[in-house]
Amino acid sequence: MISSADLQKITTLIFDVDGTLTDGRNAYLSNGEEIKFFDHHDMHWLKMAVRAGLRVGTLSAADSPVNRRVPEMLNLTFAVCGAKDKLEAFEALLEKYGISAEECLYMGDDIVDMPVLKRAGIGVATGDAVSELDEVVKWRTNAPGGRGAAKEVITRVLKEKKLFDTIMERYRR
Repeated sequence: MISSADLQKITTLIFDVDGTLTDGRNAYLSNGEEIKFFDHHDMHWLKMAVRAGLRVGTLSAADSPVNRRVPEMLNLTFAVCGAKDKLEAFEALLEKYGISAEECLYMGDDIVDMPVLKRAGIGVATGDAVSELDEVVKWRTNAPGGRGAAKEVITRVLKEKKLFDTIMERYRR
């Protein structure tokens, strides 16, 4: 289980894309363009986390226009695409931003995420992630990937860091 103290250390939220921020489905149009399905609530809460002052980004093995465009649209801190070695890419992020692994929460859904889930301060699996991740994660969400899992994590982090009420003020007027 994750303690409040663990969550209060978090300064950076990193999300896998396919199967974590999306529901894992991909469709292709006749012209070859890819379509991915993201949850509106997850996307809004990613923006809320940025507004609250957290570093928020994506780390994906896939390099697709969608995986690059969505983080840009949301003004996320970073988007790493085409990371064939996710742990190496994670280490590069730590160096670039001058942060420790303990300050990072990483969320994934499949075995390719295992090295980063083990290295991050908090590793989180989506509710529908492969069972093999249970040996390395500290938390499995109730919600599945692309269906509220990111919102679930962000909400809890913001509450534990005492940022939730401040970020909600603009909506409660």
